[in-house]
Amino acid sequence: MANLFIKQAKQYAQARPSYTPQLFQFIASKTPQHDLVWDVGTGSGQAARSLAEIYKHVIATDTSPKQLEFATKLPNIRYQETSPTMSLSEVEQKVGAESSVDLVTVAQAMHWFDLPEFYRQAKWVLKKPHGIIAAWCYTTPEVDGSVDKVLKRFYENPYWDPQRKLVDDKYRSIDFPFEAVDGAENTGPFEFRNERTMSLEEYLTYLRSWSAYQKAKEKGVELLSEAVVEDFKRAWGDDDPKPVNFPIYLRIGKVGS
Repeated sequence: MANLFIKQAKQYAQARPSYTPQLFQFIASKTPQHDLVWDVGTGSGQAARSLAEIYKHVIATDTSPKQLEFATKLPNIRYQETSPTMSLSEVEQKVGAESSVDLVTVAQAMHWFDLPEFYRQAKWVLKKPHGIIAAWCYTTPEVDGSVDKVLKRFYENPYWDPQRKLVDDKYRSIDFPFEAVDGAENTGPFEFRNERTMSLEEYLTYLRSWSAYQKAKEKGVELLSEAVVEDFKRAWGDDDPKPVNFPIYLRIGKVGS
């Protein structure tokens, strides 16, 4: 995963959406204590910033130092570069001791993970029996019928990695071996909506931050060709910013005793 977003790390930091406060309020309502969060695959810290408003300490890790360069620095967030395959001793050194973490979060990244190994680490570091794991993804942005129609054509390209199908499926089919949190019948996905006002240029910058866009570019293919950009301009209609909705899908569970 580290290499996928290195070249567009600045675009990623600028264009990727933050997440609706309702998402974090829901997650926080399921964690009995709010002392320590491990935000895994933090990227440029979009989720870590919001978590730092609720939890005393956030340890935000990523395998990409380039991504971490663009992360917002706050006093109660500790950014930490890790190896792609961490041992439990590295988890203990860089995150915390066994049964020490209240919450593990993964924002728009879990589909890249070696899940059995990651779950072993998460279950080890989470508090028993009340530790919570929350992982979410967002699907393609929604503007209006005209723009979304152009986006659909742009999105359907052969440069996505196979893991992207887990996002297309809204994390319904992703392996998630945890118990339902209190007050929930299952582990989700639970839907939230995140609205952001974007200009057309900001919207296109977001599209350029996609892994498929970068992968195509490395093969000499410009997915946002002049013709495609013109299609987006016609669909957008004017120069005014528009509300853009990013549907978010959350899986949340707790470890057993």
